[in-house]
Amino acid sequence: MNASKLEEYIDRIHYSDRYSDDFYEYRHVILPKPMLKLLPKSYFEQDGSGVLRILAEDEWRGIGITQSLGWEHYEVHAPEPHVLLFRRAKETPVKAPVKRK
Repeated sequence: MNASKLEEYIDRIHYSDRYSDDFYEYRHVILPKPMLKLLPKSYFEQDGSGVLRILAEDEWRGIGITQSLGWEHYEVHAPEPHVLLFRRAKETPVKAPVKRK
């Protein structure tokens, strides 16, 4: 992987606003299309489709995606292989028990 070439694109990575359901918080990350050509072949499905496989955290961080802890790359959108879908579990706040007198 050509790290110096990748760095040219890092500032052009787009992070969507977050959205959620009852269980997860979601966001999508859009890579500049030319950036895909710089990624290792091992990051793509082996069927020759040009679609990224699900990347491990160290892999997506290694290409310049920066997010807080807890996010996982969980899905790819085949028609747009430069769009990576991420999610993280919603935290359930722990409330202190109410003391009754």
